[in-house]
Amino acid sequence: MDSEQRRRYQIAMVSTYYPETSFFDNVVMPDGTEQSQGSDILTLLHTGKVFIVNSRKRNGLILYKRYHAEFAGPGAAVGGEYDCDCQRALPIGNLSLLTPESYEERQKAYLIRRQWIRLIKQITENPVPQQRVQKILDQFEQYFPLETVANLPDVAFALLVGVLPQTVKIVRRLGSGVEGRFNY
Repeated sequence: MDSEQRRRYQIAMVSTYYPETSFFDNVVMPDGTEQSQGSDILTLLHTGKVFIVNSRKRNGLILYKRYHAEFAGPGAAVGGEYDCDCQRALPIGNLSLLTPESYEERQKAYLIRRQWIRLIKQITENPVPQQRVQKILDQFEQYFPLETVANLPDVAFALLVGVLPQTVKIVRRLGSGVEGRFNY
C-alpha cells in the first residue's frame, strides 16, 4: 500500500470514530447527562495570566487540547501561553486556582506541571492500551474519591493516555482483569 493510500485510509478511520471531532462540544458523563464544563475556567485560562492549582486541596484540571489532554494537578501552573491552545477545561474536585506571588513560585509551579506531564507520559509508554487505561484509572483513584473518578467522562481518560473512549468504557466495565482478554 503506497503512502498516499495509507494516509487516506488512516484519515477515514479517524473520521469514523470522531466525525469533525465534535466530542469537545459537550462532555457526556457516565450517567448519560451532557454538561458544558469549564467555560468560565477556559475563559480565565485564555486571559494569558498564569495560575496555580491549589496544592492544599485535592483538585485539578484536565485540559483538552486539539488531539490530546493534559492533567494539571495540585501545584501545577495553568494558563499563560502554555495553555492558549486549550479547547476545554474539566475541573476535578473543588477546583481552586491561585495567582503566583513571586517569580520563584511561578517557576516551581511550572516544574510541578512538568512532573504531572511526565507521570502521564510514563503511563502512555505502555504499548497495551487496556493497561494504560487501567494505570491512569488507578492513579486517579489513589488521589481522588472513587465517586469523582467514576463521574469523569471516558473521553477525558482516552485523551490523556492515547486510546479510544470505547477502550476506557470496556476497562471500566470489566475491571483490571481486562488485559488478559485481548490478544493482539
